[in-house]
Amino acid sequence: MAHRCPQEPQERETTGVYLSTVTSPVTAPPGGDPRRRRIALVSGNVVALGTVSLITDVSAEMVTAVLPLYLVLGLHVSPLAYGVVDGVYTGATAVLRLAGGFVADRFRSRKLVAGFGYTLSAVAKLGLLLAGRSVPAIGAVIAVDRLGKGVRTAPRDALITESTPPEALGRAFGVHRTMDSIGAFLGPLVALAVLAAAGESYDAVFVTSFCIAALAVVVLALFVRERPAAALERAAALEPASAPESAAALEPAAAPESAADKVSLKAAFGLLRDAPVRRLAAASCLLGLATIGDGFVYLMLQRREELSLVWFPMLAVGTSLAYLLLAAPLGILADRIGRLPVVLGGYTALGLAYLLLFGPVGGWPLLVLTLALHGLFYAATDGVLIALAGPVLPARLRTTGIAVVQTGQALAYLVSSVLFGLAWQAWGPQTASRAAAAGVAVVVVATLLLLRKRGPVR
Repeated sequence: MAHRCPQEPQERETTGVYLSTVTSPVTAPPGGDPRRRRIALVSGNVVALGTVSLITDVSAEMVTAVLPLYLVLGLHVSPLAYGVVDGVYTGATAVLRLAGGFVADRFRSRKLVAGFGYTLSAVAKLGLLLAGRSVPAIGAVIAVDRLGKGVRTAPRDALITESTPPEALGRAFGVHRTMDSIGAFLGPLVALAVLAAAGESYDAVFVTSFCIAALAVVVLALFVRERPAAALERAAALEPASAPESAAALEPAAAPESAADKVSLKAAFGLLRDAPVRRLAAASCLLGLATIGDGFVYLMLQRREELSLVWFPMLAVGTSLAYLLLAAPLGILADRIGRLPVVLGGYTALGLAYLLLFGPVGGWPLLVLTLALHGLFYAATDGVLIALAGPVLPARLRTTGIAVVQTGQALAYLVSSVLFGLAWQAWGPQTASRAAAAGVAVVVVATLLLLRKRGPVR
């Protein structure tokens, strides 16, 4: 972890990664060239949060990389049953995403709520030691892990948003997601190394995963800083004047209420009365419906190419490699050309990946192209969608608003996974994957029309 820069703005470096205080996000120096804002990268708080996510993903991917293989090929569950498990794995956290977002806004404690979520996921790793080979027990432990993810995600993204000026959000989320994906890339490799060193002992993997997850909680506690409430009040007061083109095009929500007032449930539910927030929430639901689980993609690749089971975890590594290489460049591109085009381009790449699964290309070219497109999809959408939403949300309810967007995606993803599992079981994987590609095309057009309804969207 690098050292923090001095407090005075005039003493900061103007190139490279800014290791600033959380209350002093990246800005151009007084009298300096405004274009330097484009060159600068991100604040130290974003780097710290990215480090936490990197370490956490190493821990999480150690456990989850082989989950589809274990359930479908090891326990012989049906595609429909796997679709239900996969959907619940992501969608069941939806309510806690909202609860975590609301509590973080209500008590001005985003770091504390995020820390609780990270701690919950860390403790769940030890639960795997007690679950043994019981499928219900393993499912319960995984559910606890996902509950932790549901609690922490919105507060973490709100902390990133508050540590970054609006025009640099795509860059900040791109850097964070790059660090996050490095962890996802390393996780399966660490798991394989632990298995090899411990004589294929899965208990050793679980213990190592817990230790790594605990380290992430320590980094969060020591290095991540939360923006003071007074600074949030000033940001809320300046919001209408400082909103970027993207927010203006989406008709930013009504003038923010006094941040001195307690955030209430009425105010939280009232978010959806604002047209731009409502359109973003609807778009997130549509985009979630267009996404099938990663496990389905990897299972179809494994079946078509008859890959050895030893190589199956490496499919996730391929996606993560493409993701980590592309996340930061696509975040910067989103700030320059607009966030909506990058998001829709990512979903177009996803549709192409679905078509390739049973297309004319085979062998290693199929694996490389599919995993590259899959990683490009994540790099273009994961953080960029939140960067698109961040400036539209009022500062005092930003965590709740982000949770609304993420919850819409999670619930829609649950439905999509179940429907795809049913389609696979009824029609076979080839027809199901082509139907999924057609669904992506419809959703891309519908999202473009929805978010451009009242002017261009960045």
